[in-house]
Amino acid sequence: MGYVEYLRQYVGHNPIITGGVTTLVFNDKNEVLMQLRTDYNAWGFIGGSMEIGESLEDTAIRELKEETGLIADELKFLEVLSGKETYREYPNGDKLYDITGIFEVRKYHGELKINNDESKELKWFKLDEIPENLAPMTKKHLEKHGYDLKSLIK
Repeated sequence: MGYVEYLRQYVGHNPIITGGVTTLVFNDKNEVLMQLRTDYNAWGFIGGSMEIGESLEDTAIRELKEETGLIADELKFLEVLSGKETYREYPNGDKLYDITGIFEVRKYHGELKINNDESKELKWFKLDEIPENLAPMTKKHLEKHGYDLKSLIK
């Protein structure tokens, strides 16, 4: 049982504050990896919640491996998102505010495969072909915070 699940035993669906990560993984064609999430049935970036004792970097590495089978060789920290704009409510009724570290990964190894029940599909997208069916927080990352993925292309 993870930390958030543990907390939910005591607070139910009431809002909690969590720490987590979003990881923007790029291949050598400058395409970004996205997952078709099972909770929203919508596309999102790789990421998740911290566990007790983890750093943001540890969380990014663990979540990437858990959700995709890929192992990050190098992480680049981009920014932190926090505050009322990080509020979300999951389809099961869970509410939270998140402090989210955003990371970029361009160097990795491993075999791309779905490793858990959080993803229906994993797919690389050209930056000008990001799907419209986005998970709410992903949409906020791209719209509300002015996140321009094209600016990340080196």
